[in-house]
Amino acid sequence: MADETQTKSAETPAPAEPSAHPPRSGGYGGGRGRGKFQRKQTESEALGLKETVVAINRVSKTVKGGKRFSFGALVVVGDMKGTVGCGLGKSKDIQFAIQKGAAHARKTMIRFPVVNDTIPHETVGSYGAGKVWMKPAAPGTGVIAGGGVRAVLEAAGVRNILTKSIGSNNHFSMVYATMEALQGLRSKEDIMRLRGRV
Repeated sequence: MADETQTKSAETPAPAEPSAHPPRSGGYGGGRGRGKFQRKQTESEALGLKETVVAINRVSKTVKGGKRFSFGALVVVGDMKGTVGCGLGKSKDIQFAIQKGAAHARKTMIRFPVVNDTIPHETVGSYGAGKVWMKPAAPGTGVIAGGGVRAVLEAAGVRNILTKSIGSNNHFSMVYATMEALQGLRSKEDIMRLRGRV
């Protein structure tokens, strides 16, 4: 009888103990919570707007216990169809500063005419020591601009334009000067209406 039990135990292997670490599944990160970070959709993106952070300014204040940092974020928001806005948000946390800047940009959006993916006429905008010159360009030229000027024009949906920065190249001055230049644009129909020819 004892021999029978010994042969049975030899034939049927004992069930394997569950491993402390389950086998890794395929894909990046091994399936254990170390995968690619899923970026949360912003409020502007939920509304179908393009949001661009142009500059983040860090300010430090020295107090008795050390240094305290706060942040200022310059954000540009546009619908890629001739509407764009910019805003400055300040907070002790970068994410809150960006959210505040985006909210302010959505409130202060302006609309300007876009003709064949470019602006209707030459214009100049200035803010403080910054000055931006803009000129319409032929199809295929692209956005010839840099820094904050490019961010504003791309968010607005302008695809062909020539620009030049005259004076200060401060991000804040550039963005606000670009907004002023776009605000001064008028379509052919608007001019005809002002002259009473419609």
